[in-house]
Amino acid sequence: MKTLIPVENGNTLKTLQEFLKSLLQNGVVDVLLVPMRTPGNTVTPALVSDPALLDSADPLAPVMPGNAATLAGKLSVRAPRAKVGAVLRSCEARALVELIKMQQAALEDLTLIALDCAGTYSVPVFDKKDRGEGMWVDLFQNAAAQPDVPDPDLRAACKICEQPVYEGAQIAIELLGNNLSSEIRLTMADELGARLGLSESQPNGRLAVVEKLVAARTAQRDAEFQVIRGKLEGEQGIAGVFAACIRCHNCMTVCPICYCKTCVFKSAVFDHEPMQFVDWAKQKGAYRLPADTMLFHLTRLNHMALSCVGCGMCTEACPAELPVGMVFRAIGQRLGQTFEYAPGRSLEEPLPLITFKADEWTEVGE
Repeated sequence: MKTLIPVENGNTLKTLQEFLKSLLQNGVVDVLLVPMRTPGNTVTPALVSDPALLDSADPLAPVMPGNAATLAGKLSVRAPRAKVGAVLRSCEARALVELIKMQQAALEDLTLIALDCAGTYSVPVFDKKDRGEGMWVDLFQNAAAQPDVPDPDLRAACKICEQPVYEGAQIAIELLGNNLSSEIRLTMADELGARLGLSESQPNGRLAVVEKLVAARTAQRDAEFQVIRGKLEGEQGIAGVFAACIRCHNCMTVCPICYCKTCVFKSAVFDHEPMQFVDWAKQKGAYRLPADTMLFHLTRLNHMALSCVGCGMCTEACPAELPVGMVFRAIGQRLGQTFEYAPGRSLEEPLPLITFKADEWTEVGE
């Protein structure tokens, strides 16, 4: 069902809050995972069961302190579980799809509520901005009017995100290409729409706006990929790109796809004896410290490059400001082309590296 909710008095956020309340009040979900404003005026994900508290919900705030797919996975992976509604941006929804395939999340009692996304700021940038409604309104208006001129303050990952819309959610909140001062358009199952007292509406020109934004973001993505591939394939290579790595593991910690409960890089395996470092230094004349940084990144690439959804949390968390996300996305894109696979595109697409095909070698001429 294509439907809409009229916006009263031009207050889009209030209208959206009331819609989220209706999901709790009508028993569609027991709790909502949604970004909330705190008393300190920060925005953080929270699990809400009291509809009245959704007056502080702010899913439109253009900031992403972390990829909430990880939280949705923890809330859904095992029974018993409540009926959870998860309000997620496109990159978060796609990460959740990958986690479901890895059996780190489940959809049985999870209602995915996908928001269109015009881009987000890093937490420090967001904290310095005027955080009124005009912040997100300007982002969506600019995305529609000038898709090839992104806000320079947006996170690097958002400027090249060619998937601002997620199509596979039970409820899609369509913000791009719509007049948000007068209506919020939604897509959901007919049965759910009837349960919420909503009626069918006619589609508008949203598709053309989304297509233009996707085209602009794709062109920017390809340009950025060309630059990073030049570095990876050039004289410095991947070791040069990651030369400043201090092996803090921040990128792994914030990555929604890195889910291993026990990680070899957080074990004693790499706690070498002091003289081992000295021996290596004597063999080579000099030995880079901290050790094993390239092994760390190559292992992560091997584990999850095919499932990287480009959320950019790794880049945000890197104290050395390394282009971790750009490297993973560029390598992941080529892997995806090889396997004809796109992360988060569909639950029906199996993960290539854990799927056996008897004829897969004949397909590549072996």
